[in-house]
Amino acid sequence: MAVEKGSGEDLDAFATQVVSTLGDERSWTGNGTLRLQMVNGNEKADFTVYLATRDTAGQMCQQGGTNITIGGVPYTSCRTTGKAIINLDRYRKSAKPYLNAKVSLAVYRNYVINHEVGHELGHHHEGCPKAGGPAPVMVQQTITLRGCVPYAWPRRDNKPFSGPHL
Repeated sequence: MAVEKGSGEDLDAFATQVVSTLGDERSWTGNGTLRLQMVNGNEKADFTVYLATRDTAGQMCQQGGTNITIGGVPYTSCRTTGKAIINLDRYRKSAKPYLNAKVSLAVYRNYVINHEVGHELGHHHEGCPKAGGPAPVMVQQTITLRGCVPYAWPRRDNKPFSGPHL
């Protein structure tokens, strides 16, 4: 994990959030077939989860070929090779679909971490499998729920949970 210097965010608190999210039985490792291990700064990591201010996130994502701007402002988060980049604005404030549904910031944080790490694990964006049902984690829930309701996890009822490929 890494937190942008000068952002006012605590690395240990962010690391605790990421470890808690990814270690949850509803996350990517829930069925036991995938293991994720945090390594210290001296060891080579397969990928790093970054918490970056919107401008830095915008630059990092753009360097990786992804434009995260909406209305000219870096808005979403992204994944580039070896990096799951969380936009600090979203981490602090959530996103309109979650706010409109009155879903807590803590749940949004679980979602955005799972979503961006999901990209690093090779998963692509998905659609809503059933209107009014839970949104698969690979739906771009920061922007739209595609007719679903917010859901922060890649597993549901102890099984992988996904939607149609887009």
